[in-house]
Amino acid sequence: MKSNKIKLILISLISILLIISIAGCGKKDSEIVIGGKDFSEQYIMSEMMSILIEENTDLKTTIKDNLSASVIFESIKADEIDLYMEYVGTVLSNMKMDLDGEPDRLRDDVKRELDDQLDIKWMEIYGFSNTYAMVVTQETADKYDLETVSDLAAVGDEFTLGSTHVFTERSDGYPGLIEHYDFDFKDVKGMDPALMYQAVEQGDVDVISGFATEGRIAALDLVILEDDKNFFPPYDAAPIIRQEVLDEHPELEDVLNKLANRIDDEKMAELNAKVDLDKEEPEDVAREFLQKEGLI
Repeated sequence: MKSNKIKLILISLISILLIISIAGCGKKDSEIVIGGKDFSEQYIMSEMMSILIEENTDLKTTIKDNLSASVIFESIKADEIDLYMEYVGTVLSNMKMDLDGEPDRLRDDVKRELDDQLDIKWMEIYGFSNTYAMVVTQETADKYDLETVSDLAAVGDEFTLGSTHVFTERSDGYPGLIEHYDFDFKDVKGMDPALMYQAVEQGDVDVISGFATEGRIAALDLVILEDDKNFFPPYDAAPIIRQEVLDEHPELEDVLNKLANRIDDEKMAELNAKVDLDKEEPEDVAREFLQKEGLI
């Protein structure tokens, strides 16, 4: 009888030790879910943040990419993803905040409102600003003497615009642009971001709402028109992360901030071109950059 009690005690102790061991392993293997939008820059940066985390911590990561701007923002609010790279202007639009103001003030507004309203932390900016840009071919720019968006407004009723579907709906996109510059296009075609540059280069559309860090702009000899009336807000890029996740894994702050001010517009365009033009895998592009920077 005494022997049976000892066995039961030993079994109980072993079970407790196993539970503690499993719990410890589970914590060590905690999964960080990284979100990504549906274009090359986001694929690259999602991979870059994933590699940084896995190479510098005991945490594991999963990437959920190819998400639209609205879906990814709702996903982090719903705790379905833990972090992703976001842009100042996009947060302003998603949270229906004032788009007008000095860039520094707008960045501070975004940081404060994410923290106060959503318990999400805006990390340090990475150095590039992927602002929207109205883009035409060199031939079109020469034919209509286009240098600025104001120049475009004077002939916009003759032009077809190609843009992402999101751009056609956002306050910092098509609706706000035509109101700010007081004009409209002859037609607007929503399309996949990857197809826009080929569409304008082949003449399927006359102008596109491109991205300033797009590598295909230089490669296809396209022209960015100056936003001379300063409609587009700043689009400085930085990771945003749920504060709950950061509280649980405070090491993530230093890890993610390793990229602070390391990537300028030119470098981001170069990385994007490796994926879009050279057909390299985003993970390979991300890892090569981190290795060259001595971050892994």
